[in-house]
Amino acid sequence: MSNTSLPLIAQWQDSPQFLQNIGDAAKLILDPITIDKGYYPIKEMGELAKLGAFASHLSSQNNRFMTAIESTAQISKVCGTTGFLSWCHQVMGFYLDQSENKALKNRILPNHALGNTFGGTALSNPMKTWANIEPMILRAKKVEGGYRVSGTLPWISHIAPHQYCGAVATVESISNISSGLPFDVFFLLAFDDERKGAWRLSQCPTFSGMEGSSTWKIELNDYFVPTDDIIADPAKPFIERIRGTFVLMQLGIGIGIIQGAIDDIRAVEGQLGHVNQFLEDQADGLQLALDGAVCRTRELAKTPFDLSKDYLLDVLDLRIQAAKLSLDATQASLLHQGARGYLMTANPQRRIREAHFVAIVTPAIKHLRFLSHQLMTEITPN
Repeated sequence: MSNTSLPLIAQWQDSPQFLQNIGDAAKLILDPITIDKGYYPIKEMGELAKLGAFASHLSSQNNRFMTAIESTAQISKVCGTTGFLSWCHQVMGFYLDQSENKALKNRILPNHALGNTFGGTALSNPMKTWANIEPMILRAKKVEGGYRVSGTLPWISHIAPHQYCGAVATVESISNISSGLPFDVFFLLAFDDERKGAWRLSQCPTFSGMEGSSTWKIELNDYFVPTDDIIADPAKPFIERIRGTFVLMQLGIGIGIIQGAIDDIRAVEGQLGHVNQFLEDQADGLQLALDGAVCRTRELAKTPFDLSKDYLLDVLDLRIQAAKLSLDATQASLLHQGARGYLMTANPQRRIREAHFVAIVTPAIKHLRFLSHQLMTEITPN
């Protein structure tokens, strides 16, 4: 499905220089200490968007998913929070790009890709619902011209007034006759002035990391979703088609954090190498493991719409391994740097908290293993 309103942008196509430009810009404009304390880098994300950081995977840019993952990795190497926001922004664009609602796509996607508007994803609850972990929270009623949605979602990132996200609600009193399953609708949830009385954003408790991710609790009360704002109806087939790619694209966050941790280890080899040699995890071994994960990611990114069980299992396994390597590499970097890495201004202590987020963000390690177990124990009809 091509996005006719966003043309192919030639300067975004040269991958080596393209990624170098994003990496250089991230180092120059991002202040990870300030972001870690709660600064939402929306202005800086706009600058990264103009370099194409959030658009490589779109149809109009030739669906270069690995380049999009590497873009997030370049950002995450500098700041894990902004890398997470990169993924949020990329997948929101992905939803629009893959939607059959061409009017919605053409209305929102070009400005989204260019960083003129911003929006994240509220699919944590639906992903857990379809994995049989928790019930769907948002409820919708079919009305003339669309739906009215109510419910409360905790901890939704990369949103703010005048921004938006992709959300899913179960439609009451409608079910799939053949399977008896609930009927869900996937929609653009916009925090606009026109519907301000129907939505509310409330502050979350202070997190140990990701404070700069603009994460809020969403409360909806009879929020009207017009047909023009429907991304997919029904939602589940659409989500099942993009689920593997949704998870695969998260690898950019982990790859960047791991590489940053390895760089932190190498930074003190000259001064502390004589004692650090006795630590279990060394830069070369971690780099070898990371390079292997990147190679596996590159292979899987070649077939992002593979709907086979084996493909999804491979993605889930790689995502688990990346989360575990994030934990190992960041802990190793703190041990290598010692007391200097324990300072609140130091990279290692921040990266450890970023790695913990990689391990718990949906799908968390436990959810990934839960879903993998489900897939491996499914009975295939003869």
